Amino acid sequence: MPKAFALFLMTSAAAVVLAGCTLGPDFLHPASPMVTGYTAQPLPPETASADTIAGDAQRFLQDADVPGKWWTLFGSPALNSLEEQALRANPTVEQAQASVRQAHENYLAQEGSEYPQVNGTLSAAREQVSANGKPVGSPFNLFNASISVSYLVDVFGAVRRTVEASAALEENSRFQLEATYLTLTSNVITSAIQVAELSAQIAATQDIITAQSQSLDLLNQQFELGAVARGDVLLQQAQLAATQATLPPLEKQLEQERNTLSTLVGRFPSEDQIPDIQLADLQLPTDLPLSVPSKLIEQRPDVRASEALLHETSAQIGVATANLFPQVTITGSVSNSANVLSSFFQGNPGWTLVAGLTAPIFRGGTLKAQQRAAYDAFDSSAAQYKVTVLNAFGNVANALAALEHDAENVKIGLYAEQTAQQSLDITMQQFQAGAIAYLALLDAQRTYQQARISLVIAQSNRFADTVGLFQALGGGWWNRQDAPEIKPIAGLASIP
Repeated sequence: MPKAFALFLMTSAAAVVLAGCTLGPDFLHPASPMVTGYTAQPLPPETASADTIAGDAQRFLQDADVPGKWWTLFGSPALNSLEEQALRANPTVEQAQASVRQAHENYLAQEGSEYPQVNGTLSAAREQVSANGKPVGSPFNLFNASISVSYLVDVFGAVRRTVEASAALEENSRFQLEATYLTLTSNVITSAIQVAELSAQIAATQDIITAQSQSLDLLNQQFELGAVARGDVLLQQAQLAATQATLPPLEKQLEQERNTLSTLVGRFPSEDQIPDIQLADLQLPTDLPLSVPSKLIEQRPDVRASEALLHETSAQIGVATANLFPQVTITGSVSNSANVLSSFFQGNPGWTLVAGLTAPIFRGGTLKAQQRAAYDAFDSSAAQYKVTVLNAFGNVANALAALEHDAENVKIGLYAEQTAQQSLDITMQQFQAGAIAYLALLDAQRTYQQARISLVIAQSNRFADTVGLFQALGGGWWNRQDAPEIKPIAGLASIP
């Protein structure tokens, strides 16, 4: 038995040495786009500024790195706590992590096909020989054991390309996990900003209602004295009612956004443990990292996931091409039998060694069609990859444009709010002195109401668009210890 098994191993080793051809294209990482910037016009040294919440000037630091926990730059311990809770308890993270584990096990299972497959069998039987319907001799025991080894000689690389495709799918799942992290953390802070915005709008609306109620009381007093007409009182009542009518929709949106935030951090809305975050509690990051365009495709997890799918379809071309050629299989077995267990290992074993070749002769065009389909799948993945890259650059460009205009909007909004407040104060004094008609006061109240709400929205938008820039740049996942290794970009994927 040792000699026979050694012969089989030597034959298998020779076959492995001969199996060196791998058909299909060798995948090369796509090259970075040949662009030097994100926007058509150069970015300003810094944005506009204003002395208000979210009014600081922001600077774009070229080729600066994005921290792994970029949300801490907003300076809110309550927000940091929400992010940690979300990463720990949100089910989408658990789902993505399980998908990574599944993809890894599938890769290991596929990798096992590169090695010889060894199986063992053992049987024990009680038998009686008979002749002409009559037993001959005494019943006896029969013990059989065998070891069989089979090996598919991967002459044309079908197995290696299949393993390569499986590894690419594992890589795709890992970057899908990174995309899940990025989407979740961005959604948490964006939802928290939306909660703060709605709270600020409600507070502003309540202040406006208070001021309009005081104006209504004043008009009622003047009406009793005969200083104003009944129509002026009715107009103020209508204005107060219109302002009050805007409050329930805001309160509804606030409750719904808080419920959304609860689910993002893995809690039921009924638990109601969401901290009360206000816009004033947040700091606007002033030094914003801006990766050079050549690094963006390395940093974006969606681009890396799309690249992994491109790699998988490239490997499948090799599988489909190898299937057009013969397959060589080597099988061998060693067996022994005895009728007494104690003498089982004293007998002479039997062995077999077989080399087989299976070649496709006629498949009705199936294999060639599968090969063409593999090429088409690669073309489709390549086009999708290009779309993903273009969208990535578009996301960054949109975020930069938004931040530049948001800064101007906050500055203008602050000026409009301060001007409207001053105008309202002067108009109220003039009205109380009887110098102007009530309609002028009503217009001043409306202008101030719109200006104050617009400023709150502008402040919120600037926070949210800053989040959008960090998200567009990839979120700094490469600065985490558990992040997958960034592979160097070598060149374009090629198909011979």
